[in-house]
Amino acid sequence: MPGDMLELLQGLLSSAKKAGADAGDAVHIESRSLSVGQRLGAPESLERSESADVGLRVFVGKRQAIVSSSDISADALDELATRAVAMAGAVPEDPYCGLADPDQLAVDIPTLDMCDPEEPEPETLIDWADRAEDAARAVDGVTNSEGAEAGWGQARVSVIASNGFSQSYAGSHYSLSAAVLAGSGTGMERDYDYTGAVYAGDLESPEAIGTSAGERTVRRLNPKKPASGQVPVVYDPRVSRSLVNNFANAVNGAAIARDTSFLKDRMGEKIFADTINIIDDPHRHRGLRSKPFDGEGVPNKRRGVIEDGVLTTWFLDLRSARQLGLETTGHASRGAGSPPSPSASNLYMDKGSVSRDDLIGEIKSGLYVTELIGFGVNGLTGDYSRGAAGFWIEDGELAYPVSEVTIAGNLKEMFLGLTAADDLKLRYGVDAPTVRIEAMTLAGV
Repeated sequence: MPGDMLELLQGLLSSAKKAGADAGDAVHIESRSLSVGQRLGAPESLERSESADVGLRVFVGKRQAIVSSSDISADALDELATRAVAMAGAVPEDPYCGLADPDQLAVDIPTLDMCDPEEPEPETLIDWADRAEDAARAVDGVTNSEGAEAGWGQARVSVIASNGFSQSYAGSHYSLSAAVLAGSGTGMERDYDYTGAVYAGDLESPEAIGTSAGERTVRRLNPKKPASGQVPVVYDPRVSRSLVNNFANAVNGAAIARDTSFLKDRMGEKIFADTINIIDDPHRHRGLRSKPFDGEGVPNKRRGVIEDGVLTTWFLDLRSARQLGLETTGHASRGAGSPPSPSASNLYMDKGSVSRDDLIGEIKSGLYVTELIGFGVNGLTGDYSRGAAGFWIEDGELAYPVSEVTIAGNLKEMFLGLTAADDLKLRYGVDAPTVRIEAMTLAGV
């Protein structure tokens, strides 16, 4: 029970103080998961896991150490506390480490409806996977299957600190995906579809996921390579979210403090067009990455990270905020075996005012991207180069499938030249609508 775990963590902190710690915090993360895989109508995998880890961070002056264990017996926790204090005495000082001040702590803890209390039976997940794969294989042109997978997970996080903070919360997630193949030999193509949600009832139906996966795959048959040149590029929502991730990495407080971000000097400046807004909302009800407070017990809230194209904030935890001479933004995230670090929650680019069809319809010749390959992004300069596949746009219509091309640019110019469509759906935890970049370098034939 949450109360019992908080009491256990309080005892761990008391042991650490007796061993010589000046301050400390402790976290307990307990999780359960169940997943199934079906392929060609037969079971391929059935996995269940349960884990429980406790992490202790202690401070001796301006020195800190973190230790973790899966053993929560009294003797093991006493040893954990002694070891942590000994380690803290042997490491260099960190002038920026430390707990939140009592007046910085979250007091009003919101209820976010972020945990489905029901645990599914394996037969339920098997049924979902079967139905999804059957629907995908029923699409004309599909020749083989990589299978379908369904999963469930639930976790409870308990945090306590010597500054007086003591809280816990639980979250859950469901997922369902299907992947199939079309064609044969060297002309074979693959694609997939996916749905995820906190509650089982919010998932898309297995039949919808399977049919979509099959249709996406068949549309990719017989791809061509367009000519190289400078062209408009449209990102499907499945891949446009990667641009939001690129942005999030660039405004992470740790990167700013290390002087390793191409946006390090851009606070308060226009990064995107006037129509673009990017929002981080840890309090979204039933959000896949929602949490009622951050990993240091600091209150968090909905923030417009980009407002009318202007950068308004970094993602800061206590350490990066101190290093930059700023206040934490409540973005600390942590595991049992690592110190806190900044991280976004439910992050999304808000929808624009133009439809997807109109966004594409204005393009005479360009590329519609549905898949990105590789990780060619330089966080220091913003230089961007990714392998891509999708469809060629001709006179405002998707003309034919494209594969084995490269798109390149610089994120500074790409962000400024970005237009968002009105088709935003919150599906992953980091999301964006269809977006158009006005000009990128395409390497084809």
